[in-house]
Amino acid sequence: MNLSLGISISQAKQLMSFDAPLLVTFVAYLLLILFLGVKAYRRTHNLGDYILGGRKLGSVVTALSVGASDMSGWLLLGLPGAIYLSGISEIWIGVGLVIGAYLNWLFVSRPLRVFSHEANNSLTLPDYFENRFNDNSRILRVISAVVILLFFTFYTASGLVGGAILFENSFGLQYSTALLAGAFIIVAYTFVGGFLAVAWTDAIQALLMLVALLIAPLVVINGAGGGSVVIDQMLAANSQSTSLFANMTFIGFISLIAWGLGYVGQPHILARFMAVESPLKLISARRIAMSWMIIVLIGSVSTGLAGIAYFVDQPLANPETVFIALSQSLFNPWVAGIITAAILSAIMSTIDSQLLVSSSVIGEDFYRVFVHPDASEKELLLVSRIAVIVIALLALTIASDRDSRVLDLVSYAWAGFGASFGPVIVFSLFWRRMTALSAVAGIVIGAATVVVWSNLSGGIFDLYEIVPGFLFASVAIAVISALKPERNDLTLKKYDDVQGLLVAS
Repeated sequence: MNLSLGISISQAKQLMSFDAPLLVTFVAYLLLILFLGVKAYRRTHNLGDYILGGRKLGSVVTALSVGASDMSGWLLLGLPGAIYLSGISEIWIGVGLVIGAYLNWLFVSRPLRVFSHEANNSLTLPDYFENRFNDNSRILRVISAVVILLFFTFYTASGLVGGAILFENSFGLQYSTALLAGAFIIVAYTFVGGFLAVAWTDAIQALLMLVALLIAPLVVINGAGGGSVVIDQMLAANSQSTSLFANMTFIGFISLIAWGLGYVGQPHILARFMAVESPLKLISARRIAMSWMIIVLIGSVSTGLAGIAYFVDQPLANPETVFIALSQSLFNPWVAGIITAAILSAIMSTIDSQLLVSSSVIGEDFYRVFVHPDASEKELLLVSRIAVIVIALLALTIASDRDSRVLDLVSYAWAGFGASFGPVIVFSLFWRRMTALSAVAGIVIGAATVVVWSNLSGGIFDLYEIVPGFLFASVAIAVISALKPERNDLTLKKYDDVQGLLVAS
């Protein structure tokens, strides 16, 4: 006899045997998230509300939502695990991300908000690309939508793996059961509340992540007797743990820094820019988002380093569980429950965004355009919600591999989006002569390079695939646009009008 989600009676008893405070705190958090989902449902009346929240996000929610949807379980599982395993030399990923995020906020957020609104109120990236270049062939829309669905399926799978690791280590569930439990929770409120539910929960999740990443390393340092003691313990466990360039090659260094290239091509981050209430709100949002990001990255790195010192006598079998193990070892069950919720928050904050963008693509870019152009808003909402479930099921299939690593899945999807969409976004905002043909070439070449390059190894092929993908796509766009520049008067006028609005605002 089995309970829902495949939990057997013995597993249910095992779950209830855990400290009540841990379970109560965790369940209370989940109820809060579901409450926000229901509240958002009442404010979601059409597809525009479901996809972009009616473009009504304020500065604080935009900033925290961008940060939370960006960092995901990678921040609390992948990065601390990499630091725990290799030492502080892995910090260069964080450095690259900070640089990339700042440039994305500074140069891309405002033009994209204005251009996407002026381009026939585009709700998705494929919608924006088609309207930006007046592509009546629909090829650009289809190709960009397919790329989003491809890489977001892997990206969502990475989050589901992280959720399964959390449930497995916190509540002793089997991996398959933990995987289904995490997926059910995330799909539930995304299905109901859409973009507003995702944005509101992301803001809360960002604050939880901030608190958790500040507490854990401070408690380790205090318990050990000070920072110098922790450093000595780290060096005893790994003599290279404090070296910024330990076992670092030039290709390895460039690969870590190059993570920053990915920001400009991430649909779930760009959607926040498109959804902000006013372009002027992006200035304060940028300051909040970057402050949050720097603090949590320092906390994440510190957590991994603290794990090296704390588990010097009993190394962890899975490095990516270092933050979970620290929270359960250091804190009373009430605090551990909050931190467990924070870890789930990080995981949920990205998966919900990815599911929402993917479902939006299916509803807006496939169903409305190719299947039923006259579909009602109610029908489109239903299609988008069903798409959330379908994408989640596909991601579950990929995540069912017990040996999947969060960082590996994230790096592949991050590179895919960064290389395929990044150059197209940049050129579309800043180069008047760019054409639909060059955009198609950029997307295809960027995506194909990532797929092919990731399956090669040795020498130059050890370079992170986002670098050649971004480079080749940029060259293709530049060459094709130079040889056959945009000549459509309507397209050129639209670009000039947007530039005028940017200067005036």
